[in-house]
Amino acid sequence: MVIILTFLGALAFFACMMFIQQKELRIILATLTGIIFVGSTLLMTLNYSHHFGMQKVTTTTTKRIYSASNSSMPLAIYQPVGKSGRDDVYIYNTKVKQKTPNHTQANEYTTSRIKWTNGSTTPQLVTTETRWQYRNDFYKVLYAWSGMDNTLVKRTNVLEYPRMYVKLTTSQAAKLAKVAKSAMGAKLQSQAAEQGRAFVTSKVQAAMIKNPNMTAKQIQEVSAQAEQEFQAQSVKQILKQFK
Repeated sequence: MVIILTFLGALAFFACMMFIQQKELRIILATLTGIIFVGSTLLMTLNYSHHFGMQKVTTTTTKRIYSASNSSMPLAIYQPVGKSGRDDVYIYNTKVKQKTPNHTQANEYTTSRIKWTNGSTTPQLVTTETRWQYRNDFYKVLYAWSGMDNTLVKRTNVLEYPRMYVKLTTSQAAKLAKVAKSAMGAKLQSQAAEQGRAFVTSKVQAAMIKNPNMTAKQIQEVSAQAEQEFQAQSVKQILKQFK
């Protein structure tokens, strides 16, 4: 609305000065249209420079994520950017299998980091955003089409991964995938499958000794955690061998 007022104010002021012959009427109308033009311009300037009529609104969203490796391997993959680590880009999937992975934003308003969690076997992305929004419908209508609504102030991405996940750069993940597809990788995977079953079984048995009354759900949770732990150990060993 204020954009329209600014345009109409300028047009009306020009018309008054050019086409109204009567001096007194011209002065009155030119003054009124000039006030409209200057006032709407001032309102627009205040909105752009000081966010007049707006307030900061913070929202937090949480979503389940999966390893971008498209496998069951517990990998937290990232692309290093700069030296501080504040601008690193983290790569993840929002589905178990997907062709093109998602990634955190890389801009001056966004900070992304990993938070390691204990016990949980489910990674998740917690995003907190602060944006400028209009205080009420009046300001929303007044500044329609200004492009200022929902302007991002800052964003924080926290990728919560279970502690047994292995943090890898994209180049390390690519090397791991290459090894997995090789003849040596196939042999290692075959050996690891048998060792993994034994590892998971021993963990479940140890847990059942501590708590003989474990439910099926609790046994499944222990089994999943043990499987991730074994896979993480395997990834570290492979990377160490083919470093």
